[in-house]
Amino acid sequence: MENNTLEQLRYPIGKFEAPTKITPVHLEEWISVLEHMPKRLEDMVSVLSEEQLETPYRPDGWTVRQLVHHISDSHHNSYIRFKWALTEDTPTIKPYDEKSWAELFDTRTAPIQMSLDHLKAVHAKLVFLLKGLSREELQRKFIHPDGNVESTLEENIGRYAWHSNHHFAHIANLIKREGW
Repeated sequence: MENNTLEQLRYPIGKFEAPTKITPVHLEEWISVLEHMPKRLEDMVSVLSEEQLETPYRPDGWTVRQLVHHISDSHHNSYIRFKWALTEDTPTIKPYDEKSWAELFDTRTAPIQMSLDHLKAVHAKLVFLLKGLSREELQRKFIHPDGNVESTLEENIGRYAWHSNHHFAHIANLIKREGW
């Protein structure tokens, strides 16, 4: 497979780039993505067969099942990172090895409904929290130890809206390519 094609399969909506200036309109759009992601995802994947759930979204990529569980795991970790940044002074967050998590037996075999339900709960709590944050609180930061990158909470809202759309596009594009 050609590198351009593989890169398009890996990043169907491009890589995340935070705007230079994050506006209230950005935040409203991003929070809306987070609010509606669980339902959009469930509507898309709940009709898939077990065989379809075991299909990788790209060569050497995760299966649809692994993607659904990954989104749930990742957004759970993100919720905790928001809480840390709101309650600690620029904390260094704990990263997790998402590739290893995706290879755990539960991520490879558990029913997706577990993660769909978890995602609904995590996003409901996250969206409620985000809608109540002040402009000052949105400027709070955490440090990701991979490269010592400092991130504001408002930037992280954008990052997780992108992450939602990124993995949604992986599955939607697979469904389209396969004619499901």
